[in-house]
Amino acid sequence: MTPQEITDPRDYWEKRLTARYDLASVGYLGLGAAYNEALYRVRARVFRRALRSLNLDLSTARVLDVGSGTGFYVDRWQRAGVRDITASDITDVAVERLGSAFPGVHAVRFDVGGVLDLADRGPFDIVSAFDVLFHIVDDERYRAAMRNLATLVRPGGYLMLSDNFLRAETKRTATQVSRSVADITRALDDAGFDVVTRRPVFVLMNTPVDSTSRYLWWRWGRLTKRVQGNERAGAALGRLLTPIELALTAGLREGPSTEIAVCRRR
Repeated sequence: MTPQEITDPRDYWEKRLTARYDLASVGYLGLGAAYNEALYRVRARVFRRALRSLNLDLSTARVLDVGSGTGFYVDRWQRAGVRDITASDITDVAVERLGSAFPGVHAVRFDVGGVLDLADRGPFDIVSAFDVLFHIVDDERYRAAMRNLATLVRPGGYLMLSDNFLRAETKRTATQVSRSVADITRALDDAGFDVVTRRPVFVLMNTPVDSTSRYLWWRWGRLTKRVQGNERAGAALGRLLTPIELALTAGLREGPSTEIAVCRRR
């Protein structure tokens, strides 16, 4: 898909989630359901680790999840004991399905980079935006998203997000912008957030977008060739790599792929 074809992000995601509504549709396209399920198992463990660092009574916390998609993190927030959850997505199809799948959760359509129309629901103790912000390819909308998130988080509250945090220069594609650590940190600081912690989500199992290692890129190419169109191979590789990935993400401070950050609003 070329940049010229992405004229309406909402339409793009509406079509993508209408065609297929599962973890493979919101995850890494082309790698199949089984391998994406393994990726999300890793995400779940990394999320729990980050959550422990907040040291909050989650039973009384008000949480907004941005870009909820199929509701993976809505489910994680519920499992963590949160009772007051607002789910949001840019698409109508996701909002409709989230409302059906999670009774008691307030599901709303929300474009985080657009006009802020959730202010009446806030402020929230925690706002999560996992694998969302790097899909905002327009830089002004990206900065607007950060400002909107700051408005929605109470002073002293937390923003949890995942992004690629490149140590190199920002890299752009039609549907995703992997921004540099400096650019992301500057946008967060301008919006009133301080980064408390930042740790890897993936080391081996996702695109090594922040690596110059030829070995890692060669290995990623071999892995994707095995997984594409082969669910059995995806399931086998997922089972093999998951315990290794969990050990690496627990021990490393920096990674070559997606990282999770916990930020506190000043």
